[in-house]
Amino acid sequence: MNDSHISNEMVPVTILTGFLGSGKTTLLRKILTEFHGSRLAIIENEYGSENIDSDLLIEEYKEEIVELSNGCVCCTIRGDLMRSLLNLREKRKIGKLFFDRVIIETTGIANPGPICQTFFIDDKISEYYRLDAIITIVDAKHGMNTLSEEQESQKQVGFADRILISKKDLVDEHEYESLVSRLKKMNPRAPIFSVNFGKTDLSLILDVEGFNLNAILDIDPDFLIENSENSTCDFHSDNHENCAHKDDIGTFVFRSYKPFDSNLLEEFLTKIVKIYGPDLLRYKGILYMNGINYRMLFQGVHMMMGAEQGKQWLLSENPYTKMVFIGRRLPTDIFLNGLEKCLAL
Repeated sequence: MNDSHISNEMVPVTILTGFLGSGKTTLLRKILTEFHGSRLAIIENEYGSENIDSDLLIEEYKEEIVELSNGCVCCTIRGDLMRSLLNLREKRKIGKLFFDRVIIETTGIANPGPICQTFFIDDKISEYYRLDAIITIVDAKHGMNTLSEEQESQKQVGFADRILISKKDLVDEHEYESLVSRLKKMNPRAPIFSVNFGKTDLSLILDVEGFNLNAILDIDPDFLIENSENSTCDFHSDNHENCAHKDDIGTFVFRSYKPFDSNLLEEFLTKIVKIYGPDLLRYKGILYMNGINYRMLFQGVHMMMGAEQGKQWLLSENPYTKMVFIGRRLPTDIFLNGLEKCLAL
C-alpha cells in the first residue's frame, strides 16, 4: 500500500492497557505476528516485565517501535507521548516510515486517562490521529485481588471500550463468572471477552470505534436495574444486595423521555466537569434535546467533553436520553438530580 494512498485518512490508535502480568506483551506479539493487512507503529514503555524485541518485527510491514522512558505513560511524560506521535507523523509524511495504525502499550500501573486526553488537547495530534479504543486486559487468576488492591487497575477497567479476560483456564467457572459480574458493574458499556492469545480474534481489538460518536453507542446496562424500580443504580449503595466489592470505580445511568433544555444542560455539565472532572473517567450518551429533531451524541473523558449531531428521530420513535457515567466515587444523587432539573418544562 502506498503511503500517499492513506495520507488523507486519520491514523487509528489503539491503547492497550492492563495490570502487570495480565498479558499485554503476549497480545502485542500476537498482533505483530498475525496477518491483518496493516503496518503498525508501536509505542511502548521501557518499564515492565519485558519489552518487544527486534526479532518480533515483521520486516515486510516495517513496524516501528518507539520506547518511552520514565516507566509510565501518564501525565508525567505525556509530553514524551505527544512528541513521539508528532515524530511518527513527520517521518510518515516524508516517507521515512510507513504505517497504517498505532498501538500504544501502557505499563501495568498506568492510568489511561491522560493518554486519552492527549488526542483531544493538541490540534496537530487530533487532526491526524483517531483514538479508536482502549483495550483492557484482566488476568482471570489474579484479577479479583488486583482490582481490590490496585486503584490503577480499577481505572483501567473504567476507561475500557473492550475488556479481554486472559488465563480463564486457570480458574473455575464460578470464579470466572464472579469476575465478569464485577467488571460489568464497574463498566457496563464495555463488552467482555474471554481470550486465548494464541487464537485471539483481532477484530476484538482493531477498528472498535469506541471513541467514534457516529458508531453505535453501547450504553444499555439493563443488568444495573434488575433489583431496582428506578432507572439508575449506584453501585456503591450499601443496599445493593449483589454488591460484594466496594470498588472505587462505579457507574450509573440517567434515562428520560423528556427533552433537555440545552442552556440548562450545558450550564450543569460545565459545573459538574469542573468539580468532578478528575474522577470522571468516561461518560457517554444519546441526548434528546428540546426543539431538535435529531439525537445528539455526547461523550467525555475527565474534563474534556463534546457532542455532535446524530441521526434524526424517526416518526415511529419515542425520543429519549440515555447517559452512562463511569467514575471514582461520584455523588450519584447530585448528578441525577441535577440532570432532572435540566429537563425542559
